Amino acid sequence: MSNELKQFNRRTLLAGAAVGAGALALRPSAAFAVGQTVTLADIGVGDPNGDWSGYEKATGNKVNLVSIGNGPSAVLNQLIAGGGRQTYDIINIVGGMQKPLVENKLILPLDTSRLKNWQNNEYIASYFKPGSKGFDFIGYDGKVYGVPTILQGDSFAYLPEKTGGELNSYGALFDPKFRGYVALEDNYTTAGQKTALYLKAAGLVDIKDPSNMTKEEIKKVVDFLIQKKKEGQFRVVWSSFEQAVNLLVNQEVYVMDCWEPMVFAAKAKGVNAVYASPKEGFLLWAMAAYLVAGNRSPEKLEASYQLLDFMLSPEYGAVITNLRGYMTNPAAPEFASKSGKFDPVTAKKIADIDAGVKTKFQSGGTWQARWPSNIEAYEEEWQRFKAA
Repeated sequence: MSNELKQFNRRTLLAGAAVGAGALALRPSAAFAVGQTVTLADIGVGDPNGDWSGYEKATGNKVNLVSIGNGPSAVLNQLIAGGGRQTYDIINIVGGMQKPLVENKLILPLDTSRLKNWQNNEYIASYFKPGSKGFDFIGYDGKVYGVPTILQGDSFAYLPEKTGGELNSYGALFDPKFRGYVALEDNYTTAGQKTALYLKAAGLVDIKDPSNMTKEEIKKVVDFLIQKKKEGQFRVVWSSFEQAVNLLVNQEVYVMDCWEPMVFAAKAKGVNAVYASPKEGFLLWAMAAYLVAGNRSPEKLEASYQLLDFMLSPEYGAVITNLRGYMTNPAAPEFASKSGKFDPVTAKKIADIDAGVKTKFQSGGTWQARWPSNIEAYEEEWQRFKAA
């Protein structure tokens, strides 16, 4: 974009259509985008329970939410062969797979000057700056492609009454005393990488980078998992949110590789589940919303940018933090406490979640590998684990 156009965009920003503290700033061109319907393909956690009223009232546009799978290969197949390029305006998935999306010309680079809520966002500035591991979750070849809508650090859950107290290592997933009461996610980018973190920290396997293993390293990780599987360590390899929650609620497993929202869901059903703070570090990740490449009118593109900006707003962030248990926007806790949209108890919950996830990023870990260099080997080895 030319400097003249950048200056024009900055000069023409207006302060219209406020939505509490999560206001969207509309440009003059936004007037021509009224009446658009933006199709957002989301993996589920970015849905504010169907309430897009903040965006719709501010812009005069609507959101058509559709479901999309989160597996890296499944995302590519949906866009390339499944008609996604013709159907979707935005995809909101776990980030970190810009390389194949860009190389297949499936997404567009972002003009962040069109996103009011990108500016002065402490989390973007801190965790996604160019040259950092976090930038690899939203950028590629020096360009920004993804809007980080959700931030989180993953570990594992456990039931302290069954485990006999606190657990603070991924080694608990492989401890013989929990044999038959452990579950793993069917996902090499989560369960596989957490296993690698443990094996490296314990000195059991020489792994240089758990987030981007060589073919030999991922083979050794899977050899270890297969041995544990043959010993009866794992009760099940789960594949859905509901299945994982039920495993905890029914106390079919005592230790489970999972996402923190599953712990929130189990607690809501009266189960004392705890999300661990492992000494090996958290598996850090972020959702990224991408503009899908396609024949989009200037009006539809403007409406899509407006939706991306809304997804970076304090209002949307506070709603998603409350619903999903993720950190979203640095201004979300303040919005929750002052907007009147949430009661004091919920506002405190939102602030506590934000603070908790922030601690994970500060304590460190490794970023989840969504598209490792040897992804074919990862997929082949994971299939070998499942078939064993």
